[in-house]
Amino acid sequence: MKLWQKDIIPLQSVEKFTVGHDRELDIYLAPFDVLGSLAHTKMLESVGLLTKEELSVLEVELKRIYNVIQQGGFTLDEGVEDIHSQVELMLTQSLGDVGKKIHSARSRNDQVLVDLKLFLRSEIEHLVSTTRELFDLLILQSEKYKNDLLPGYTHLQLAMPSSFGLWFGAYAESLVDDLITLQAAYGVVNKNPLGSAAGYGSSFPINRKMTTELLGFNDLNWNVVYAQMGRGKTERIVASALANIAATLSKLSMDACLYLNQNFAFISFPDELTTGSSIMPHKKNPDVFELIRSHCNRIQALPNEIMLMTTNLPSGYQRDLQLLKEHIVPAFENLQSCLQMAGLMLTNIHVKKELLKDEKYKYLFSVEEVNKLVLQGTPFRDAYKIVGRDIETGNFQYIPETSHTHEGSIGNLCNNEILRMMDSVIKEFNFEKVNKAIQNLLEP
Repeated sequence: MKLWQKDIIPLQSVEKFTVGHDRELDIYLAPFDVLGSLAHTKMLESVGLLTKEELSVLEVELKRIYNVIQQGGFTLDEGVEDIHSQVELMLTQSLGDVGKKIHSARSRNDQVLVDLKLFLRSEIEHLVSTTRELFDLLILQSEKYKNDLLPGYTHLQLAMPSSFGLWFGAYAESLVDDLITLQAAYGVVNKNPLGSAAGYGSSFPINRKMTTELLGFNDLNWNVVYAQMGRGKTERIVASALANIAATLSKLSMDACLYLNQNFAFISFPDELTTGSSIMPHKKNPDVFELIRSHCNRIQALPNEIMLMTTNLPSGYQRDLQLLKEHIVPAFENLQSCLQMAGLMLTNIHVKKELLKDEKYKYLFSVEEVNKLVLQGTPFRDAYKIVGRDIETGNFQYIPETSHTHEGSIGNLCNNEILRMMDSVIKEFNFEKVNKAIQNLLEP
């Protein structure tokens, strides 16, 4: 079934090429297509394009289809092109001509737009939840290991003392900023394109504000041409936010791979979380972190992929946009898996104690000794030269202790402030409004 088909049957090879992977990917959009139709039919009844009786039977059937989807028993029939066609076909089979009326005042263009926005909105909520779980774990580990010192590096050379508390906390705060960018992307997603039809509106007296409220959107895409132009742009903005989270996980994974290396030996994991070698019995490979790194680096390329696929497209709908689903839809599942696996690994991490008592790390404390001289009245530049001369002549003496007290330092992690920032960012999403609207839409 093809909503656009008239009398001419397209060549099979053309049909296969143009449909591509849409049928498989549309399963992800299925529940959201039904939600969009529930809101659309309510609006149609309010402007006189459906009777109350027609609306009633359509709502019952749409909610039945929604429940089938939620239970995992939904498929697209052979020969049906996409999710929009499947839902309309099921309604027509069950209700006859009434099922054919739901497409009034809309196009597949604004259907897929609203489906994608509802999908992205839902996936962002799940992603925020999983990110928060990893954030909470990082804060927990930061507090647990705040007194365990760790070498700090610049240029991969020994620099100054750090701590595992500082290391875990750094990645926790990084996730705060990542969610700030995701919240900005959510603001772009959470605008209603429904009613833009093919991109030029409708001569029917539709009420776009009503569907905006019914679907829990925060605002409208007011200009119908821009509503269509937003496809591709929305995905690119979301992809950039995903890439930020991926960048944090990739860097964390690289650190973990280094720290697990025998030349560092800062951390270890239970055997069941590492892999071995087919010929080297001593190996404990950080395959999980290596794969997180690679998956996340691929996600970091996603904004560029989308940008190149949409560069120089004119306004209005183009079939190029169909392919975006193949890139953005799987990215959420990949990133979710990476977050969950990072959580599994960090929950079971073992930190090596008293690392900095090893003499090879003694020069980490050179700045501490410079600062001690400064506190005794020596100008900083003179103190720097004194300690430098002691290092060159082999006379450097040090005490392996730190006394950092300022905000965000080894002795004052300020994790409570980082936690406050995360709480504030998540509150801005206001998922409660969306969930309440969807719940109202699905009520019997």
